[in-house]
Amino acid sequence: MKKKTKTIVIVLVLIAVVALAGAGLYFTTVKQYRSAMENMTLTHTDASGIPDGTYIGDCDVTLIYAKVEVTVKDGEMTEIKLLEHDNGRGTPAESIVETILGAQTLDVDDVSGATNSSLVIKKAIDNALASAK
Repeated sequence: MKKKTKTIVIVLVLIAVVALAGAGLYFTTVKQYRSAMENMTLTHTDASGIPDGTYIGDCDVTLIYAKVEVTVKDGEMTEIKLLEHDNGRGTPAESIVETILGAQTLDVDDVSGATNSSLVIKKAIDNALASAK
């Protein structure tokens, strides 16, 4: 009986250690995500001065990722393709691409209920424009 009890205790301790390690990893990931979101800035809000061409940009904040292809002609964004968008519930943010194209600026309102995904998509576009310089 003592051997069985000892085995059970060892298994429970191992489960507790794994659970604590998983929780620690989760909280570290969330902390990195929040920091990335708080420190995100846009440097290229439009395509003026950007040479004609097609540019790839991405943005990864751990929990949300976006990759875009931006086509610029005569200082305007003529097409934005959302190549990848990994998110939780941020799928509605994908509509921001059409809003940005219509306004010709990244300075547009974020999609309600998908603010962080909207910001990540904007930053991916910003990074694409930045890659042209």
